[in-house]
Amino acid sequence: MQQTVLITGGTGTIGRRLTQLLQAHGFQVSLLSHSAKTIPGLTVYKWDVESGELDLTAIQTADYIIHLAGEGIADGRWTDSRKEKILNSRTQSTDLLAKALAENDHHVKAFVGASAIGFYGGDTGDRPLTETSEGGSDFLAQVVRAWERSEMQIAALGIRTVLLRTGVVLTNEGGALPKIAQPIRLGAGAPIGSGQQYVAWIHLDDMCRMYLQALTDSSWQGIYNAVAPNPVTNETLTRAIAEVLHSPLLLPNIPAFTIKLLYGEMGIVVTGGNYVLNKRIADETTFTYQYTDLKTALENLLM
Repeated sequence: MQQTVLITGGTGTIGRRLTQLLQAHGFQVSLLSHSAKTIPGLTVYKWDVESGELDLTAIQTADYIIHLAGEGIADGRWTDSRKEKILNSRTQSTDLLAKALAENDHHVKAFVGASAIGFYGGDTGDRPLTETSEGGSDFLAQVVRAWERSEMQIAALGIRTVLLRTGVVLTNEGGALPKIAQPIRLGAGAPIGSGQQYVAWIHLDDMCRMYLQALTDSSWQGIYNAVAPNPVTNETLTRAIAEVLHSPLLLPNIPAFTIKLLYGEMGIVVTGGNYVLNKRIADETTFTYQYTDLKTALENLLM
């Protein structure tokens, strides 16, 4: 019998690719969406996080839940109202799912929730970070800590719960890579700040395959750093993109203060960095990466 995976945030970059992967592996996919739009091949259920409304059929027909919903971290300056949206979009949506699961009959076997390496703080230098490392204290760290706390409500219900602390997802459909690649194509690319801040990256396809294995392999439980094995510096990433695009880097590094002037506090997303290691995935799972080499990943995405 075909099993159903319910995805929140399913129309985002990860959600779209993950839907394709799940369908290719024989799963039926349904989505929770703020609008009751029709998407060919998918069942779409409506929810309204702010009003606490959710079509319970979505929960009652699901075998698994993947929770990706959340306001984009780097979509605008961090005003007070935007900070509130970033936090509430994650915690309130999870609270709503937990309430629905607690109060209604269902047969959900596993819950896989998004998290972020922002847990460790916006800028942790070259200090190696594993899943047991302490969290940071800045805005991003506070958001992720509250986010994970709300997701662990699901585990408290006796449902196997996996949280994937996601690094910088490399994809040609959005996120960091096109923003870095476009000026390089135009001959105006350069590393940011010192260029020595670390980028803990992962190819989109590996990210989605990780979600799939976390769903189907019952040995996965708890928190994992969802990053490739080899973090690189911002300068290394920038130069690798330029090499793949056969475009020289002619300009000096972009000063960090310029980024802070443009983006305010949100600038830490690009001026900061984290040396995050995939220790639990390497030591405790059978997951195999398709892309452990940065250049190979970039060639796949940019050529």
